[in-house]
Parts: sequence; structure tokens; C-alpha cells
Amino acid sequence: MTETRYERGARALSQIDGAAGENVVAALADIAPDFARLLIEFPFGDIYSREGLSLRDREIATIAALTAMGTATPQLKVHIEAGLNVGLTRAEITEVLMQMAVYAGFPAALNGLFTAKEVFAERGV
Repeated sequence: MTETRYERGARALSQIDGAAGENVVAALADIAPDFARLLIEFPFGDIYSREGLSLRDREIATIAALTAMGTATPQLKVHIEAGLNVGLTRAEITEVLMQMAVYAGFPAALNGLFTAKEVFAERGV
């Protein structure tokens, strides 16, 4: 039996983001359940489930992109946790965030580092 986009996405979301991702989906249930479904199907069912990059590599790219945006702190927090879930170390995440100082600027890197510090403390890393 073939797995649906939703089933594949729900499995990937659980594996990558764990409770943090499931909390995001649950928080959307009363305001935008269709968006919650799309969030599971597209990024996790279609993109994260593709071959070509490991989950570690995908989380490095995601952490870098969210840091560079400078406006996505809640999402960055979830993906720093996801990075830890898929095997990134505290040192690797910190290096990715420091790298962003070159391309996104010191304020974006600082915000990312402070977000990581919060996640690391919450997770006891």
C-alpha cells in the first residue's frame, strides 16, 4: 500500500521536529486546519522526504535560511531542536549560526545564537 503525502509528511514531521512540530500543527487546528494539513503535506511529505540530501543537511540549510531571514525566531527555535533531533551537535549548529554573520549580518547571527542558547538550555545540551 502506498503512503499518502499526509502520512509521509506526518511521519517525517514526527521524526524531524518531534513534539515542537506537532505543537505547531495543533496550534493551527482552530484557526487554519487546511494550512496545518498543507504544512504536513508539502514541506514534510514532499520536500523533506526527498532523496538527495540527508535530514542533517536539510536542517543545516533550514537553520541557515531562517537565521538569515531574521524574522522567523519561533520557526528557527523549532528547527534548532530539529537539528538536534537529526544528529547535529551544539557545536555544528553554533558554527552554522556564526557563518550567517558573513552573509546575513551580525544582528541576524546574534539573534540566531541567542535563540540557540535558549534551545540548548531547555534541552540540557
